[in-house]
Order: sequence, then C-alpha cells, then structure tokens
Amino acid sequence: MIKVGVVKVGNIGVSTVIDLILDERADRDGFHIRTISTGSKMGQNEVNDIIRRVKKIDVDLLLFISPSPGARQIRHAIDEISKLDLPLIIVGDKPGENAIPFMKERNLGYILVRADAMIGARREFLDSTEMAVFNSYVLNVLSITGVIRLLHEEIDKVLDCVTNDEPIAFPEIIVTAQKAVSYARFSNPYAEAKAIAAYQIASQVSEMDVTACFRVSDPKEYIPLVVAAHEMMKSAAILAEEARELEKSNDTVTRTPHKRDGSVVFKSKLLHNFEDEDTFEKDWFI
Repeated sequence: MIKVGVVKVGNIGVSTVIDLILDERADRDGFHIRTISTGSKMGQNEVNDIIRRVKKIDVDLLLFISPSPGARQIRHAIDEISKLDLPLIIVGDKPGENAIPFMKERNLGYILVRADAMIGARREFLDSTEMAVFNSYVLNVLSITGVIRLLHEEIDKVLDCVTNDEPIAFPEIIVTAQKAVSYARFSNPYAEAKAIAAYQIASQVSEMDVTACFRVSDPKEYIPLVVAAHEMMKSAAILAEEARELEKSNDTVTRTPHKRDGSVVFKSKLLHNFEDEDTFEKDWFI
C-alpha cells in the first residue's frame, strides 16, 4: 500500500486534477490518496489549519500545491511541513521560481508551471462562472501541451522510489513550453508548434493579470486588462485543441494510462495494443 497526501493551499489550474491524475480510472491497486484543501483562500488562518491537519495524516509522500510558493504564508507552511521528514514535492506557478533557493535548501522537489497563470480576480469581472470558464481553458492548455503527463510521470518516479525503498531523485523542474511538449510526444510538427504557441500565450496571461490586480487602481484601466488576459487564455486553449485535432486526424494521439499495478503503458494508435515505455519510445522515434 502506497499512501499519498495532497495539500492544496489556494488554487491554480492543476489543483483541480492533481489528486486524480495518478489513478485516473480509480482502479490502481494498493494506492491510497487523501486531499486537504483551503479552497480559494491562502491566508494565515488557513495555513495554520493546514499545518495542524497535515501533521495528523499518515502518508508516504506529500504533494503541496499552491500559487506563489514563495509568498510569506505559503513559505511558512512549506517550512513547517518539511520538518515532518516526509518526501515532499511542491507544485506551483511561475512566481514560485523565486522560491527555488528556499526549496533547494530543504531538499524538496518542485515542479513550477509557467503557463498555469493567475486569474483575473477583479470583482467587476470575475464571478464563479467566469472563474470556472477560465480554469477550464487553463486545464485544456496544460493537458494538451503535456503538463499533466509531466506531472504524473515525475510523481510516479518518486512513488516508485518510495515503494522500492530506494534513494529519491526529486524533480527540480521549471516547465517551459519545450519541456511540456516533450512529454506530450506530438508526432505532427505543426501540432507541436501550435502547442508551443498555446503554452507561450498562456504564460503571458499571469503578468497581465498581476498588473490588473495589483498595479493598477483605475477600473477603466484594469477591467479591460483582465478581460484581455482571459481572452488570451481562451485563444491558447483553442490553439491547444487545434494541436490535438491534428494528432487525432493522423491517429497519433499518445495515451499513457496506469495499469492496476501502477505501471504506465503507452500507445499512439487508438486501436493498437499498449506497449511498455522502452518499446514505445523506440517505435515513436523511427
């Protein structure tokens, strides 16, 4: 039995699926996962409550996911949780790159996704519907460009080390567009190019929303900015969908499900049988 704890403080795009991608059909044997979440808030009270709760759970690996892992409250939570002497991987967004020295000092793994952009959190624009729509665009981009596969493959590597009682090589990854698409394994170069474009556009959304939410005070200035940022994410999602449609038209969509024993199998032809990774990679590069 392998036990994984997922700690969510606040929300980024991958937060909604991070605890699902390791057992996508709910049939993985000997696999147990539990999630603790603060919802959308990430204040001091929420952080203190999370710290108390994490200390009570019995797990073999912890995943900590949050916007801005270098923010004061989040850094405090990570610091306290790291004292539990459990394998710990931080999943965050681009601002988390400022916290890399902090995470390295504590021998923590990290995966920082540049395209997992901040939302346009202005009351005049953002309601629950707009929030859900934006996150659907983000998740579309991250799924198709390869980020979701990167996450489950890298976390699975750590789980294998924990299961086999081997030394852990923690991921230390800044997810660029090129890094993401290398996991997506596109066969069509035009599809790959569209995916890179989608990822790069999504990566620019955060800067625009940061400006709109924190650097501009006039509604006549910040409202168009948050709207524009969300339109950019929508465009990125459309490009990502176009990339996947190109792969589907050639019957070259790569699929990597988990088997019951937790191993991952591969194929890129819908009606073909699955292969192990070595055989698939050999055929894929031909």
